[in-house]
Amino acid sequence: MSRGLVLFIGAGPGAADLITVRGARALARATVVLHDALTDPALREYAPAAEWIDVGKRGFCTSTAQARIDALLVQHALAGEVVARLKGGDPSVFGRLEEEMLALAQAGIAYEVVPGVTSALAAAAASGRPLTRRGGGRSVALTTAMTQERELHAGRRADTEVFYMAGRQLAMLSRRLQDAGWPGDTPVSVVSRAGWPDQLASDHTVATLPEACVMHSGRPAIVTVGVGAAPVVPLPGAATATAQAAHLAARIAAHPARTDPLEGHQATEGPKP
Repeated sequence: MSRGLVLFIGAGPGAADLITVRGARALARATVVLHDALTDPALREYAPAAEWIDVGKRGFCTSTAQARIDALLVQHALAGEVVARLKGGDPSVFGRLEEEMLALAQAGIAYEVVPGVTSALAAAAASGRPLTRRGGGRSVALTTAMTQERELHAGRRADTEVFYMAGRQLAMLSRRLQDAGWPGDTPVSVVSRAGWPDQLASDHTVATLPEACVMHSGRPAIVTVGVGAAPVVPLPGAATATAQAAHLAARIAAHPARTDPLEGHQATEGPKP
């Protein structure tokens, strides 16, 4: 029997219709689907005859071990199946894509990667604001707040920083952000279940971020900090959102960031938002 193929497919952030056209077509080819916990069950319509296997990971919950996922990918591909590894958001963003690629490469199994829309973009769309702003917000960092040791850390590496996997520890994140040099009045946007019909969005500052705990409790959340979190309304005396972004970027830059002792620390996968 010839070896099969593994298709890494980004399911997008939430609702089934946020998958790409290419992703939907790739999923339709699958005979076996290994899917994340936060992928929409409606996606089964694209591969109704396939065997669907839940290999989801959720923070602070019982999760499928990565070694088990790797073994299942290899097992089914060696049996000649077309395996869809369906990941929430984009496969390359906090999805342990490299580990699964390595397992397949070691077994001599071919694979393809189909990108998807990551949750940071869905959160920006849900809250109605751009992640970058001409003249004020030139850089964006995607960061997982949880380390391999399940400790929460935060740094300051860009004009806008988007934190994944911090929804259960927003009060602690507030303290970590201030320790990293973010001014207390820096805008923060929190969106939980981004991309789903029941998504919720709220505006805060770094100092008032703990207030978001009540609204977003128990819901996967994306936390956007800095220029990209500011509402698209002009400040008093500022004619445009571009001017507002430039003003905000200058104000944040006026507070030099502290040296981040965790620079280069490897973050690991947590639950997909």
